[in-house]
Amino acid sequence: MPTSSCHPGIIPHWSPLNSKIEQKENKYIIMDLRDFYLLAALIACLRLDSAIAQELIYTIREELPENVPIGNIPKDLNISHINAATGTSASLVYRLVSKAGDAPLVKVSSSTGEIFTTSNRIDREKLCAGAAYAEENECFFELEVVILPNDFFRLIKIKIVVKDTNDNAPMFPSPVINISIPENTLINSRFPIPSATDPDTGFNGVQHYELLNGQSVFGLDIVETPEGEKWPQLIVQQNLDREQKDTYVMKIKVEDGGTPQKSSTAILQVTVSDVNDNRPVFKEGQVEVHIPENAPVGTSVIQLHATDADVGSNAEIRYIFGAQVAPATKRLFALNNTTGLITVQRSLDREETAIHKVTVLASDGSSTPARATVTINVTDVNDNPPNIDLRYIISPINGTVYLSEKDPVNTKIALITVSDKDTDVNGKVICFIEREVPFHLKAVYDNQYLLETSSLLDYEGTKEFSFKIVASDSGKPSLNQTALVRVKLEDENDNPPIFSQPVIELSVSENNRRGLYLTTISATDEDSGKNADIVYQLGPNASFFDLDRKTGVLTASRVFDREEQERFIFTVTARDNGTPPLQSQAAVIVTVLDENDNSPKFTHNHFQFFVSENLPKYSTVGVITVTDADAGENKAVTLSILNDNDNFVLDPYSGVIKSNVSFDREQQSSYTFDVKATDGGQPPRSSTAKVTINVMDVNDNSPVVISPPSNTSFKLVPLSAIPGSVVAEVFAVDIDTGMNAELKYTIVSGNNKGLFRIDPVTGNITLEEKPAPTDVGLHRLVVNISDLGYPKSLHTLVLVFLYVNDTAGNASYIYDLIRRTMETPLDRNIGDSSQPYQNEDYLTIMIAIVAGAMVVIVVIFVTVLVRCRHASRFKAAQRSKQGAEWMSPNQEHKQNKKKKRKKRKSPKSSLLNFVTIEESKPDDAVHEPINGTISLPAELEEQSIGRFDWGPAPPTTFKPNSPDLAKHYKSASPQPAFHLKPDTPVSVKKHHVIQELPLDNTFVGGCDTLSKRSSTSSDHFSASECSSQGGFKTKGPLHTRQVNEHFYWSISTAYKCPANQY
Repeated sequence: MPTSSCHPGIIPHWSPLNSKIEQKENKYIIMDLRDFYLLAALIACLRLDSAIAQELIYTIREELPENVPIGNIPKDLNISHINAATGTSASLVYRLVSKAGDAPLVKVSSSTGEIFTTSNRIDREKLCAGAAYAEENECFFELEVVILPNDFFRLIKIKIVVKDTNDNAPMFPSPVINISIPENTLINSRFPIPSATDPDTGFNGVQHYELLNGQSVFGLDIVETPEGEKWPQLIVQQNLDREQKDTYVMKIKVEDGGTPQKSSTAILQVTVSDVNDNRPVFKEGQVEVHIPENAPVGTSVIQLHATDADVGSNAEIRYIFGAQVAPATKRLFALNNTTGLITVQRSLDREETAIHKVTVLASDGSSTPARATVTINVTDVNDNPPNIDLRYIISPINGTVYLSEKDPVNTKIALITVSDKDTDVNGKVICFIEREVPFHLKAVYDNQYLLETSSLLDYEGTKEFSFKIVASDSGKPSLNQTALVRVKLEDENDNPPIFSQPVIELSVSENNRRGLYLTTISATDEDSGKNADIVYQLGPNASFFDLDRKTGVLTASRVFDREEQERFIFTVTARDNGTPPLQSQAAVIVTVLDENDNSPKFTHNHFQFFVSENLPKYSTVGVITVTDADAGENKAVTLSILNDNDNFVLDPYSGVIKSNVSFDREQQSSYTFDVKATDGGQPPRSSTAKVTINVMDVNDNSPVVISPPSNTSFKLVPLSAIPGSVVAEVFAVDIDTGMNAELKYTIVSGNNKGLFRIDPVTGNITLEEKPAPTDVGLHRLVVNISDLGYPKSLHTLVLVFLYVNDTAGNASYIYDLIRRTMETPLDRNIGDSSQPYQNEDYLTIMIAIVAGAMVVIVVIFVTVLVRCRHASRFKAAQRSKQGAEWMSPNQEHKQNKKKKRKKRKSPKSSLLNFVTIEESKPDDAVHEPINGTISLPAELEEQSIGRFDWGPAPPTTFKPNSPDLAKHYKSASPQPAFHLKPDTPVSVKKHHVIQELPLDNTFVGGCDTLSKRSSTSSDHFSASECSSQGGFKTKGPLHTRQVNEHFYWSISTAYKCPANQY
């Protein structure tokens, strides 16, 4: 009796088997008692463990696309993720047990247990090919899924039933069907037509035939056989006459019942033949036979016999296979066309096809052959040994499974499926391990086992196991199959490498050579073998270093530059060759030592600073910033000026440049010199840069009138002059620059009739309208010429006389009129009388009145002047006190400023509302002094004439690439940020202007500070006061005319004395 091995927890149990009685030559062989006990033991070993083995059945349709869900294992089996022993939740892993090289038809999600279709198409006709799979037979395939880990292990057997879809069209055996019908065929006679075949089953198979173009001669009928086959029959509906027509060509269409419906057609050609009125007849229309699968080639299967009542050639019967016989069946069996004997033509295999249905036609040459159906049943013999399907749960390497010595008991290694193609007793298989090893087989289904560890493994005891798994069937004789399993144990790597120092500190000088040796890094490992083999590896941020992986020698792979990076911090990893590898890390700190390899570097190759021309001496004008990328003494930089002629002083450490001169843009607009920076290294390194000090203009010059040449000249305006013609020109210049030199011309008085207009840019005076007779006479225009300076605008007044008349024959008379207009205030029109200066008597009276009024005004003027001088002294005392609070050590500069103010001869107080005219007294006594006062217009006092709207801020005059001094102080300078202020503050004061002109060049001059506001700015980038000098700053006189009389004009800002000063 063969030995058997069962799971220790399974009690052997044998289910009773029907004894097989085989009849052979009237002798019976009955199973003996020994075989019965053997079968009982086999069945006992196959008892299932229901705790870990379960089954699922799903039904799907064929030809489904990829990723179509089929089922959900945990949901369908109500699998809990809670460990019953510990009460904790665990992540289950679902794994499809597949054979290497198989193309899986479905896939299982490892995390969710969901089953989906794959890209491999499920074709029912291919999966279940063969005649044995009819409509009533299920087409299915099976698969196994295991659930891991071991605490939750289950083996799920899944059966997937594949339902048919209408994916095949029915087809006739030939595209052209030929039928011969005797001409004496009676009406309603029927002739069989070869049936169409459809690989689909059920309603998707052949359902309907249709005759197309029957020509009313033929009809079609369908006969259904007991097996469910539909046979088409051609019905003769009219008498045939071969002599009239011997051939009929039609079409026959076959359709299935699927959705969508599929169909095909064939050409049906009917030939009318002569009469043969008897057809062959089989003795049995349905025959069933049995033949063993090991029947040799040539074995007779059955002898068919058909008879024909006809005689002669019409009685000669020919046997052929029907069109429905499968090609595979025709290859296995041969049919003698004359005798009707069916024999075995090739070796049979019941496991491939168990039942063959053969249709045999017996024809005597007529169009209606006889039909017989032979069912051949192939019986089983024990000709197939058991098959062992070994599928590993733990993937093997070169056929060997590697286990760790710390793996627990019952570790699943493989799923073993045993099968036998034979049936009944020949297909019953038992499975066991042939020798004692720490592994066992655990049955989960009647033909499946799990290979597990049965005890703890010890690498030191046994390093490798090699054993066989035996599968044996119960046939006579018994057939066996073995599978070899190799298992190797692995040592555990449980000690990481250890560095001798967790932090390694090194120092190296910059500008080193490549490959310079730095140190050797070493670590030790307490393991042995490959687990103790250590390799070293650099971590990130270590691109400047090379490390030998085996020796741990650390070298420099690049040249270090301390200025780019002073310190390198990276890690070194020591890793052993264990599986999994263990590692540890140490920190490496490399400090780069400095060398004097960098020269001082200026932030700009060319420094440009901008200062106002009124900046006091010894004021800060800029800061030179220089850097040195080295460290320590190598970066200590000192500065010096190379070629300046002592105009500036440079602090060698802070880089602050101070002026040693007083700036006057009109004298010198810029200063340029070189500075040198030297570091403290050995040997020292140096560099140079250029410095340019640009002196910015301050609005300190009033406009100077060029035309008209004097305040006593006039222009003739004829009555015939047309509007728009230029009648006079006013032209002035300003020796300042930029906006400070831009001028604007405005008529502020004397044009109350609007007869004239002045161009604000060119100064051309044009006629607005044609002069009328009432306009004849002298017209005096007061023109204000103001610049667009910032923050204070300066201006000059000029008198333009226009004499409207056809001629100017008496020039002395006109000059006399001009001289007399000097007595009229500037805010009044000299032509207010109906005939100005035409009546001499009226002129005499007016002179007397004016003379009397001037006496009164002179008295008032003297009184006010005395009081205002007292107020000015009080004001000067206050300013002196205030200036003392702002006093700087530079007293010499303050004295120079006082001298400069004194040189300008600016009066300390004056009246805005009066213009004093004094005639210079020559040596001869002919000339008599003429005194008079003229009031200025009110708008001059308010300074609304010629003001330029600068907007919120003045435009900068800096060049685009010039350094921003304020920003430079705050960011680029190594010194603390500070604000630039002049050493000597500018005192708060009123702006004064005095212009003394000869009668030949007498202009009314003024300063834009006639408003009651005063400047308190100390910014050296802007002007803080306007010039008190009313004349030109020119190299030579502009006019040298000789005249008999000289007038001196004095216009100054009115000083309103406070009430408490009187």
